[in-house]
Amino acid sequence: MSEGISEGDALRRMYRITADQERSFEEKLPELLDLGRAYLDVETGFLTEIDDETQVIVDARGDHELLQAGRSCPLSKAYCRRTVDLDGALTVQHARVEGWESDAAYEEFGLEAYIGAKVVVNREVYGTFCFADTEARDRPFSDDEETFVELLAQWVGYELFRKQATDRMQRQRDQLEEFTRVVSHDIRNPLGIVDGYLDMAERTGDPEHFQRCRDAVDRMESLIDDLLFLTREGQTIGGREEIDLAALADESWSFVGAEAATLSVETDRVVLGDWSRLQQVFENLFRNSVEHGGSDVTVRVGDLPDGSGIYVEDDGKGIPEDERDDVFVDGYSTAASGTGLGLTIIQQVVSAHGWEVAVTESAEGGARFEISGMEFVESEPDGGE
Repeated sequence: MSEGISEGDALRRMYRITADQERSFEEKLPELLDLGRAYLDVETGFLTEIDDETQVIVDARGDHELLQAGRSCPLSKAYCRRTVDLDGALTVQHARVEGWESDAAYEEFGLEAYIGAKVVVNREVYGTFCFADTEARDRPFSDDEETFVELLAQWVGYELFRKQATDRMQRQRDQLEEFTRVVSHDIRNPLGIVDGYLDMAERTGDPEHFQRCRDAVDRMESLIDDLLFLTREGQTIGGREEIDLAALADESWSFVGAEAATLSVETDRVVLGDWSRLQQVFENLFRNSVEHGGSDVTVRVGDLPDGSGIYVEDDGKGIPEDERDDVFVDGYSTAASGTGLGLTIIQQVVSAHGWEVAVTESAEGGARFEISGMEFVESEPDGGE
């Protein structure tokens, strides 16, 4: 070994590195890769992520040109394709002697020696933790060396799982903070209206004051409904079913309560999705058009020219171009009575389906929302057998 590191010394160093609570995973990883290179006496150490039959190098130490952070290759050309199928480590002492000479991985990387173990995160294969050399070894990898690499792979899997859990909890905390902010700030205004107009109603008996109170209560109910949707269901969908978009649009329109407005549906397509979640999308898009475009606005639903999805547009005043990047941010609204959460709901539901939503301008200068990436059910052609 180039540095003469014993097994016991390597394990002690590994423990000191991994147990250091002051440093991040990203800071520890290069040091562990260097430790493994020294202990195993190889030139290269690297961590991979495998996604959709592609191997991506997450981090690497060593001079091998193709084994550097950010490099990628088809999994079919990687030694790691065999590693992920094993419970333990995959070891290669002398690739040409062991039958790798005609293998795509050997032709791609020219590695003679290799040892790697799969990294598992939350019971799913994330990638591999590996060490390799373009020179063959004069002896096989020992059981102790295999155990060392497997321990490193297990530690990486644990750290990545912990990081995912921490990120998820942070998102939940951010969501709770946003919930608290909206409740403490936005509900205070309609509560103040109710309090003030009740006092006036007691003094004057004017029924208009009671109506103002009812309007404020309606706004609070709308705000609470939106917040509960975002915190409970906004980022998840149920089972997918075949949905007639025209029928969904008509039903959603019936809940908007815009008697002077007009809805024109110009699609007959059937999409796979969650009905109740998509109903929230349509209702919020329609309400957005009515709130911003006026009570007599005309709203149209149709197919995108490339067939990838649908659009919902109106002939209202539209959204200024310099504000379009902000419309899906919590709290964005140009309507005095809006909660600013409707468009956030739209984006979350669309994203939960795996689709994308973008805002642009309609031919009449109004707002146009385009939802793309949808999975449609193609209708059967008419005719006999």
